[in-house]
Amino acid sequence: MGTFTYPIEVVSADGSHSQTVDATVDTGSTYTCLPATMLRELGIVPYRRIQSELADGSIVEDPVGEVRVRVEDVEITTIVIFTDEGAPALLGAYTLEGALLVVDPVRQRLAPTHALRYGKRFT
Repeated sequence: MGTFTYPIEVVSADGSHSQTVDATVDTGSTYTCLPATMLRELGIVPYRRIQSELADGSIVEDPVGEVRVRVEDVEITTIVIFTDEGAPALLGAYTLEGALLVVDPVRQRLAPTHALRYGKRFT
């Protein structure tokens, strides 16, 4: 099956412009990861630092912030990790779930889904 990239549009903090980046779809990544330089150019600022575990088991600490992104004609606010230059852009699980998109790894595409909730209908 493998991985694939998908274009996401990252909107500036003031909403006046945006940049499109091809991000690797990575459901193993909790949050979307984008280059810190690009985020700062768009006026996105980190508000805290979090620890993340990398694939090799090492723990790193990165700044995180909130950003508006467009994926498949859906615009949402999501959490983003500010990464070093050279690190791949990743489209993480939190963003995918927020946009109500699921991964179709065979066709290498994102597909719309519906939200899930516990409970029953009361009339």
